[in-house]
Amino acid sequence: MKTDKKSILLALLAVLFWSTIGSAFKLTLDFLNYTQILLFASFVAVVFLGSMLLINGRWAGLKQLTLKEVGLSAVMGLLNPFAYYLILLKAYSLLQAQEAVALNYIWPMILVLLSIPVLKQRITLLNIFALIISFFGTLVIATGGRLSTLTFTNPLGTGLALVSALFWASYWLLNMKDKRETTEKLFLNFGFGFFYALIYTIVTKQWIWPGFEGSLGVIYIGLFEMGITFVIWLKALKYAENTAKVSNLVYLSPFISLFFVNIFVGEKILWSTIAGLSLIIGGILLQHVPSIFRQKPV
Repeated sequence: MKTDKKSILLALLAVLFWSTIGSAFKLTLDFLNYTQILLFASFVAVVFLGSMLLINGRWAGLKQLTLKEVGLSAVMGLLNPFAYYLILLKAYSLLQAQEAVALNYIWPMILVLLSIPVLKQRITLLNIFALIISFFGTLVIATGGRLSTLTFTNPLGTGLALVSALFWASYWLLNMKDKRETTEKLFLNFGFGFFYALIYTIVTKQWIWPGFEGSLGVIYIGLFEMGITFVIWLKALKYAENTAKVSNLVYLSPFISLFFVNIFVGEKILWSTIAGLSLIIGGILLQHVPSIFRQKPV
């Protein structure tokens, strides 16, 4: 299988997993608060990633880490999972799930734009135009179609969701420059993130033991939002020939997510959601126009 095709398939698999997480966040918030979800879900992710290291015989590699690499993981763990999920989960507690889902998905546009000066990525005008179309689609969803006033349901929740997207994009930029083995660096990053979350939980006196429903939620989030899916997405970016093209596939996720939200959370899908998602998909398809015309006729 060609590298670029492998990248796209891995990215689509990650998108499918992430599409269920908006519903998982909202449902789990009925049993635990945002701090507790972060704490227990990051613990699940650490256990999963540590198990992956043991199974693949890479545990011994941790002994060879330099002080610089450990320091990098300390910084990355602060960005994600700690700050990113703390802010995002708080936003979910304030917003409707469909609003939080849509707003969070501006991060690929931030990532692509920041990758121009930081990673020296070559971005064409068509890439930028397609990303703007996709971003406009998320804006239509987030405002419920009220574009003239840009009125959001909850300004604080909206602001937190946008800030979380900036943290996410910043984390991925650092991550793409980090050439360490995927599972190893994720284990360290999430180990530091869990430590920060534990300290924060103790200081703010929010420690409780989750019940059955809460436990199911954090296990699912820890595995399919933080653990397994992170590994898949990192490998997709590693194989990508064009970061903008692969990153834009993430815009499929809010489309799928909103149907899960409708089914499991019970939120009604608005007309503005359908219109916005049509723009998002249009932007994704536009990204692939050059490759279609470059194909040789049979």
